[in-house]
Amino acid sequence: MLLRDATPQDFPAVLALNLAFEQFLSPMNAARLMRLHRQAQYHRVIEIDGQVAAFLLAFRENAVYDSSNYHWFSHYFGVQPFVYIDRVVIAAQYQGRSFGKALYEDLFAFAKQAGAQHVACEYDISPPNLWSERFHARMGFVNVGEQSVQGGAKQVSMQVAKLA
Repeated sequence: MLLRDATPQDFPAVLALNLAFEQFLSPMNAARLMRLHRQAQYHRVIEIDGQVAAFLLAFRENAVYDSSNYHWFSHYFGVQPFVYIDRVVIAAQYQGRSFGKALYEDLFAFAKQAGAQHVACEYDISPPNLWSERFHARMGFVNVGEQSVQGGAKQVSMQVAKLA
């Protein structure tokens, strides 16, 4: 397992992973991924045998980002430094191998070094994403609110982990 910064050469694999799990994420095309990659403070992949098996994309406070969930956290934190996990995907054949834990631990280390006090994310509660709920609880996240998204088609739990 190789955990490394994402590069434009990884974009086709990142887009394929995003598409495979789009029901839990928002759609993303190549142009949007390029914009997000340029704005992100953290965009890393896990590579297995030369193939991208997972990725995590995250933003710091004060990013110019159009996500309603990111804006919710910007208001919640005010001037406090934070890191927002926009999306994380583990390929189906690699789930259950602690790749998510490896990415989150690496992100937590990045966030601490960058001076952030919290890491924030959300997951679907309607329709439910029970795997994500259990994973985030194990990683120390707690619910700090809820929000309707996609015109009310989804309800998300706004989650925060305080960095020690």
